[in-house]
Amino acid sequence: MNVIVVTAIINMYCKCGSMEKAIRVFEATPRKGLSCWNSTIMGLAINGCEEEAIELFSRLKSSNFIPNRVSFLGVLTACNHSGMVDKARDYFSIMRGTYKIEPSIKHYSCMVDVLGRAGLLEEAEELMRSMPMKADAIIWGSLVSSCRKHRNIEMAKRAANRVIELDPSDSCGYVLMSNVYAASSQFQEAMQERLSMKQQKIEKEPGCSLIEVDGEVHEFIAGGRLHHKAPEIYSLLDELGFMLPEMA
Repeated sequence: MNVIVVTAIINMYCKCGSMEKAIRVFEATPRKGLSCWNSTIMGLAINGCEEEAIELFSRLKSSNFIPNRVSFLGVLTACNHSGMVDKARDYFSIMRGTYKIEPSIKHYSCMVDVLGRAGLLEEAEELMRSMPMKADAIIWGSLVSSCRKHRNIEMAKRAANRVIELDPSDSCGYVLMSNVYAASSQFQEAMQERLSMKQQKIEKEPGCSLIEVDGEVHEFIAGGRLHHKAPEIYSLLDELGFMLPEMA
């Protein structure tokens, strides 16, 4: 089969979460291209099969192919999702040392995230300082989220200020910092961040969700009532609200 077609099929199954079928296609393919390996590794990594992703990466290293940037992004994603800090450090090291691959900002983002989640905030911040490229709002936001988890307010302030500097009109930095304060029970400071947003007329984009029913896609915005069946939906929610105490 054509390698491009096989990769597309693997990608399709991965995006649907059908990893068993994706693996079946991968294993049944007699002539695997590097793109087939990479798609399967990444699919396993983002679908909760981190150990399998790392195992497949090991098989890739033993194959006739040489791992590339995408291969390492997949295995670092697996390490990030599973909290394997030491393995992430090892892969990041051999990527640069053994394979002479310069990490992109996505690779650095995975490393900062896995270090931050593990509470290694100083190491994560130091890694960001060593980056050859300028850190973007995503990687700074990731550090703020880790600071929230581990209650490091001072570092969170530095990181949130960088997010705001990169895009003063975006609400992300203010919201993240407000959440950091709230997680540390500093509610006055959390409210001040929200007030700063209002004073500067910065609006937070409302969250939305999508659901497909009988082939029709319905979009719902947080607190919104624009859906054509909104009155019925809210009426049913009110009924359920009255029923819950009786069912408890």
